[in-house]
Order: sequence, then C-alpha cells, then structure tokens
Amino acid sequence: MSEPSRPGGITPLQSAEGSAGTELVRCGWVTSAPDYIDYHDHEWGRPVTGDDRVFERIALEAFQSGLSWITILRKRENFRAAFAGFSIPAVAAFGEADVDRLLADAGIVRNRAKIEATIANARVALGIGLSDLVWSHADPGSPVPSTLADVPAQTPGSKALAKELKSRGFRFIGPTTAYALMQAIGLVNDHVADCWTRRGR
Repeated sequence: MSEPSRPGGITPLQSAEGSAGTELVRCGWVTSAPDYIDYHDHEWGRPVTGDDRVFERIALEAFQSGLSWITILRKRENFRAAFAGFSIPAVAAFGEADVDRLLADAGIVRNRAKIEATIANARVALGIGLSDLVWSHADPGSPVPSTLADVPAQTPGSKALAKELKSRGFRFIGPTTAYALMQAIGLVNDHVADCWTRRGR
C-alpha cells in the first residue's frame, strides 16, 4: 500500500479478536490504534462516490503528504468543519479571509500551500463530474496482494489519473498520492489475500 493511505506497520498481517472471540486477520499496516482498526475495517478500500465525498478524499490525501495518515484521520472532523463539509461550491468560494481563518485553526494542518491548493482544486472541480472522472480510472481486476510487499506505490493507472487531474489544474496530486486515493476509495482493492475483509464484505 502506498502513502498516504499506508498509515504504518511493516508486518505482513495483523491479527485481532473478532466479535465472537475468533481471530481476525488484518492488513499489516493496521496498528492497535482503534482509529486505524475502524478505518481499515469499515472505510479503506470500500467504494466512495459523489463529487463532494471524492473531493474530500483528494483534499485529505494532499494534506497527509509528508505526515502520517493517523494525524489526518484524527483531525478529519476538524477538517470537515473548517472546509464546510468539503462542499465543492462552498470551498470554491473561499477567499483570503478564509485562508487566514484556516491558518489560525489549530484543529487542522496549517499549511498555506495545501490550504490554497484545496481551494484551487475545488474551483477546478466545479462542474466537471469529479466522481465520474476519478472512477473512470478504476481497476477492479488488479492483482490480489499476498503481503504488503506485493502492493505497489504507484501504477500505470495512478499515473494516468494523476496526469488527468493535473491537466485540469489540480495541485498536490502525483502518481503515489493518486494511488493512495485509488486504494482508499475502492478503485483498487489492496487488502491482502488473508485479510478478513475479503471474506467479510
């Protein structure tokens, strides 16, 4: 799995107790942190559609760049409040006063370049059908990884997605970030072969 949706961990598999006392096997990046377990079990790799929801994921992946994913995960509700629920029209209308407000908000990552990129990306996303555009790069037939070592950091598909988004004016979206987005919202399924989610979906 590639950053930013590779929160950490180097072991091939992570086991935990299931609800009936049986052992659940999870992908190796899952630590014992409840935030990670919940994210892995209920969100990561499951389809996310809708322009605003996909825009949120693009924005959060950009903010994660250079940081750990759990930092973003634990600030996600603050991000949602600060960025008007990641409504594309609302964020596109942000001005300098909003940039100043966001730079003063200790509940989010206060990085001017990332804040300004998120606003610029919202303006680009207006009216383009962002969800459909991103989902046109889905790769449901991607190989099933046996371990984390089998998961690529980027693929031809993520390079194509990044290229298309950049050509439209998106910022903070390279092939690795694009692949992390693809993993996170279900364009590919990179849960390892023994992960319980492959049997439990």
